[in-house]
Amino acid sequence: MALKSYRPITPTLRYKQVSDKKEITAQEPFKPLTEGIKRSSGRNNLGRITSRRRGGGHKRLYRIIDWKRQSDLSAVVETIEYDPNRTARIALIKFENGKHAYIIAPNGLKVGDVLNAGEKAEIKLGNALPLRNIPLNTIINNIELKPGKGAQIARSAGAGAELVAKDGKLCQVRLPSGEVRLISEDALATIGQVSNIDHMNESSGSAGRSRWLGIRPSVRGVVMNPVDHPLGGGEGRTSGGRHPVSPWGKNCKGAKTRNNKRTDKFIVRRRQKKRA
Repeated sequence: MALKSYRPITPTLRYKQVSDKKEITAQEPFKPLTEGIKRSSGRNNLGRITSRRRGGGHKRLYRIIDWKRQSDLSAVVETIEYDPNRTARIALIKFENGKHAYIIAPNGLKVGDVLNAGEKAEIKLGNALPLRNIPLNTIINNIELKPGKGAQIARSAGAGAELVAKDGKLCQVRLPSGEVRLISEDALATIGQVSNIDHMNESSGSAGRSRWLGIRPSVRGVVMNPVDHPLGGGEGRTSGGRHPVSPWGKNCKGAKTRNNKRTDKFIVRRRQKKRA
């Protein structure tokens, strides 16, 4: 894929830089693998906003993705499609028995490619294998944390992890964040890097396009009134005069958010430590 820029005939187009979507081969999704989806707009089951600045946006159909890749049958890639629910491209594959499925498309996958999954699959772009069958230093994506549960790691655009070591029944995988983690050798992973690798370089160029995506405006606390935010108020421009906090007075920078001691033993190296 490549990025597309525009002639600056309007202020909006001056900085707009988006994907040219030339790799996409179908404009309409495969209807049997879609379902309706109701947007929460950041609200929980009580109707209270728990994630601010979300709401509106264009109506979407959800594409049902096959995260488990448990079929041993060969499949042929029929289309590469845009998915409004994720940053990566998706691929529609057709199995030998005529059934279809959606998978996350790795970078470089093309229509007509033949894919396989399981123990006997070869080391090839788009194939899914257990970690024990994958050579060291291979770039992988869509990795299972628990065998059989389905892919949970390295699923977004451009994401790719690296298999760095094998130690008994556990494998060491360097995640996109730089963290090195132990994962079972029976967990499935897909060969390659996730598609749409230039997504991080896209520039919306307009507030309106963000609204289409369901992203509402974000107002800084320092420009609010004291009644609305702890950082608000002051004569003229002021930075608040205190450590950055949330609207409810809780420190919002630098605090550690991980609190899962049960899985600490699987982390070989934290993401904060720079790679050697």
